[in-house]
Amino acid sequence: MARALNRRPGRAGLILLGALPFVVLVAVYLVASDARLAVNPADKLLPSPESLAAAIDRLAFQPDPRRGTYILWSDTLASLLRLFLGLAIATGIALAAGIAIGLLPLVRAAFAPLVAALSMVPPLAILPILFIVLGLGELSKVVLIVIGIAPFLVRDLSMAVGSLPREQLVKAQTLGASTWQIVTRVVLPQTLPRLVSALRLSLGPAWLFLISSEAIASTEGLGYRIFLVRRYLAMDVILPYVIWITLLAFLLDYLLRLLARRAFGWLPGEQQP
Repeated sequence: MARALNRRPGRAGLILLGALPFVVLVAVYLVASDARLAVNPADKLLPSPESLAAAIDRLAFQPDPRRGTYILWSDTLASLLRLFLGLAIATGIALAAGIAIGLLPLVRAAFAPLVAALSMVPPLAILPILFIVLGLGELSKVVLIVIGIAPFLVRDLSMAVGSLPREQLVKAQTLGASTWQIVTRVVLPQTLPRLVSALRLSLGPAWLFLISSEAIASTEGLGYRIFLVRRYLAMDVILPYVIWITLLAFLLDYLLRLLARRAFGWLPGEQQP
């Protein structure tokens, strides 16, 4: 009899097993919603599928009477712009600082303790400071994302650089390679897959910092909309927004995974991000 650890599902089995928990969750929600609405038709905690569909139609496919925009799409665009800008800046910092700290002993001695200390600071704790210093505009929201994930990316990339075989660096120097050539031809090709993996792991915290900053001070965005309607207990708006944020995060993770497979196809399958 085959051991459980050796039994692998086929393609159809993977799809069915992956979809099963979602089907169960939807079924539980429908049953609970129907039970609550049967007792109190005005209950707002678990709105019916019809209420959810009506809210989605109103937010996504009907222009706002006051602004003339489609609320869901304008909120999505505002949030994604902040998120992408924060991720791009944090990635650039991680590439420069992570490689320098991992490769150059003098830089490591000077800045590794600082990065380690910054990575221990709870980013949400300094959010009021950012609002006071940088104002309530876009800059403070982007900076929060950068501060929240850049130290982790820097530390992870520097450890990846530091774990490269010493023999590779010695051979490159023996062949006359400069520091810049070592960075571009030895270090970068081997650490970029690690950076993509770290970036995928940072998507969750990045969304957390984005939603938190939008909830406190913003006039549009996914987090702003959720916290705006919570005072009215508008679960028919909150639930679709939460699901939409989850789908966006999943899509971004999938795109990064696809990028890794295309760009780093030379890696063994189990080592690919």
